Amino acid sequence: MKKRHLVAGAAGLVAGAVATKLIARPRDVDFEKNRALVFHSDYSHQTEVNGNRVHYQDAGEPGNPVIVLIHGFSSSTLVWSRVFLRLANAGFRVIAVDLLGYGYSGKPRQGRYTIEAQAQMIVGLLDELKIERAHFVGSSYGGAVAAVCAFDYPDRIEKLVLVGSVTNNEATRYLLLRLFAFPIVGDIVSPLLLSSRSLLRQRMRKVYERHSWVLDERRVEARHRPLRAANTHRAIIRTVRNWDAERIERNANQIGHETLLVWGDNDPEVPLRHGKQLNESIPNSRLIVFRNCGHLPQEEYPIGFSELVAEFCEEETMDEVATAVGGQQSSFA
Repeated sequence: MKKRHLVAGAAGLVAGAVATKLIARPRDVDFEKNRALVFHSDYSHQTEVNGNRVHYQDAGEPGNPVIVLIHGFSSSTLVWSRVFLRLANAGFRVIAVDLLGYGYSGKPRQGRYTIEAQAQMIVGLLDELKIERAHFVGSSYGGAVAAVCAFDYPDRIEKLVLVGSVTNNEATRYLLLRLFAFPIVGDIVSPLLLSSRSLLRQRMRKVYERHSWVLDERRVEARHRPLRAANTHRAIIRTVRNWDAERIERNANQIGHETLLVWGDNDPEVPLRHGKQLNESIPNSRLIVFRNCGHLPQEEYPIGFSELVAEFCEEETMDEVATAVGGQQSSFA
């Protein structure tokens, strides 16, 4: 009986600690209070798209060709911080956007948090900015969003760049995402995991493969701060529960845009075989692989990545791009 009471008491303490931590979470993340943490905050803007607040960054001359940068799952404009101004200085107007539920964009309680809904928001942002067409560059989950834009809004896209792109539902089998998907358990456990700075640093080191030197404490804190918020937790949980990316793999052969596929050879999140499969399926596509690279080539090789994307968006044909990039392969190793 005494042992049972001890176990019950310990369980009550744990439950109390968890409840306290959940209650103490900030509801949302405030841009102005965190401006010093936001990379390139001088280029940040807020607008409203379909009734929701959207944070985006805008650099380059208004009349230049437009590149839209779309980040991945549980991320933000931060993942483009090393290439954002490089691409603008290469002669483009560059728009990096926080998807709904992430970073400093709105996190509506009734948001759908599907790939299709995020694609609709991206096009709505272009409407707000009066941009008819743009080059779309999507990384990871953002690659799935960009691909859906190519399916549903083909006239808005000049060229397509998919970087370690999600193409199916394989990621939902990973332990963390499976936990997030469980009703009740996911609602309790997910916020605790997402709020853990040490777990975040560990995952970031894994994503950066051999280039963990990319990380510094400001970068970790910039990623961590939005992930502490309750509204972000809700958005991430609903994203996982509404995850349906099978359409990309199934219908890739319907993408008619010139497409550049960029992968790290040691990508632990979306293995290179997915890039090779896309390359076989998308008629007018080319696959460029960065050697000794993980999931985020734009972070690990920002100079090579920027040159590659700029060349692709500037050139008239895929053959010219192949020639332009071919001699630079060794520099990516």
